[in-house]
Order: sequence, then C-alpha cells, then structure tokens
Amino acid sequence: MRDDLRPYWVKKAYLRYRRWYVNYFLRPECASLGDYSTFMKPRYVIISGPNIHIGECFTAVAEPMHRVEIGVWGREAGAGTIRIGRGVLMSPGSRLSASDEITIGDGVMMANGTYITDSDWHTVYDRTQRSEHVTPVHIGDNVWLGDHATVLKGVTIGENTVVAARSVVTKDVPANVVVAGNPAKVVKELDADREMITRLHYFADPEGQLRFFDEVDRMVLGKNSFWTWLWSVVYPGARK
Repeated sequence: MRDDLRPYWVKKAYLRYRRWYVNYFLRPECASLGDYSTFMKPRYVIISGPNIHIGECFTAVAEPMHRVEIGVWGREAGAGTIRIGRGVLMSPGSRLSASDEITIGDGVMMANGTYITDSDWHTVYDRTQRSEHVTPVHIGDNVWLGDHATVLKGVTIGENTVVAARSVVTKDVPANVVVAGNPAKVVKELDADREMITRLHYFADPEGQLRFFDEVDRMVLGKNSFWTWLWSVVYPGARK
C-alpha cells in the first residue's frame, strides 16, 4: 500500500464532500439509512426502488467497474422491500435485487461480486412475466458470503454460516456451517459454542471509532505538504 500523501485537512475536506454526496444523492433513495454509514466512492453506489431500509454502520465499497447495487423492482408501484441490518458490508460488485423481500441480518459480509435475488424475474415459458409465487430471501446475522457467491430465490441462510467463493445457494442452509459448490452443500460444521468476533464488535462504539481514526489521520497526515501531494497528483511518477 502506498503512503497517503494528502495533508490532513485535504482528507478531512474529502470526507466532508463524501458525507454531503451520500446525504444529497443516496439518502433520499432510501426509506431509511442509519447513522455512521461509510460509502467509499459513493458515486458508484446505485440505490433504486421503494422500501429500502439500511441499518447503521453500513459499509459499501464501490469501484468504477464494480458498482454496489441495491434495487427493488416490485410487482406494482410501491411494492417490494429490502432490509439491511446493522454493520453490514457490501464489497465491490455486490448486488441485491428484490422483487418481493430480501432481508439481510446484522454483521453480514458480502465479498466482491456477491449477488442475492428473490426472483427468477421471468418464467421459463412466458418470458414477459415473473412467477406468481413469492420467494423471499433471508440472510441470518453474521453470515459471510464469499467472492462471487450467488444466493437465489426462496433461500434462508442461518446465522454465522460461511458461503464459499463462487458457490450458488439454491436451498435453505442451516446456521454455523460452511457450504460450497453449485449447488451449494454443507462441507463443514462450525463450533457453535466457540466465541465469534463479528463486525458488530468492530462497531460497538462508532463514535469512539470515528475519534480514533481521526486521531490516526491527524498523526499520520499532519506533516504532509500540500505541494508535495499536489505534485504527486499531477505527476504520479514523483511517488517513486
């Protein structure tokens, strides 16, 4: 990782801009958006549709070619819902697409390219219609969805479960297991009695966490020169 050459005040200005962007463009797209959310590169986060509820301490990490997308396309105007719990992470390229209902528990981690949907969107023999059957998706607390994992309609995943990279989950998965494959099958059981440290522990004191990182930035970036940083932006080779 390269050193951050920005002066402290430049980073603070960027963070203020980022908060403004989220509050001006993204918050109005949500039915509710909790406090202490972090949207990295928020220009590449797409939120669309009604009834999208996002809990506090939410983190979205987006990239230009790997957007984070949260969308509800209900059967009629105002229908469909997505509920995202507290302390959830969505990594670059992760997507939630709801026809009727997707519920994401607290502390869920979605790795790069994760896709969750509650519908096939088109039936096999009439590809202008979606199925009449409502098949909601429920992801339990502290579930970890690996790189490019896919969760399909009607699935419930129990708490603490790990879904391995590239797995396709087509049926319910119990709590405290590891599943892998296409279709995903249980390959390991976790020790339900063993203490598990989760993202909720990380966000136990969000105000204190903000103060801590602010002090780190002040210490690490406080002596950086504006002109050195600006020269590195104009001429990236100067970093060497």
